[in-house]
Amino acid sequence: MFRHVVNFRWNSQSSPEHVAALEEALSGLPALLPGLRRYSYGSDAGLNEGNYEFAVVAEFDNAEGYLVYRDNDEHARIIQTHIAPYLDSRTVVQFDFND
Repeated sequence: MFRHVVNFRWNSQSSPEHVAALEEALSGLPALLPGLRRYSYGSDAGLNEGNYEFAVVAEFDNAEGYLVYRDNDEHARIIQTHIAPYLDSRTVVQFDFND
């Protein structure tokens, strides 16, 4: 199995409406990507200071499944429309794991 984890910190242009629109857009990706085994995302619970504000976790059978997700046109559109204009910073990690 292969896991992709992204954490986002938003800029001052972000709003609750922006985050809601992002979540709505992300909800459609699993139907477009049969290799996407698990997909979760959401805002930070706010329990600790300094956390990033939003995270996406995607799991695939292998790295090739991730590459299909990475290069998907709808995924690119979501990044361009709902992430890039509001992004202050992000962290990313990908790794193999056993379920």
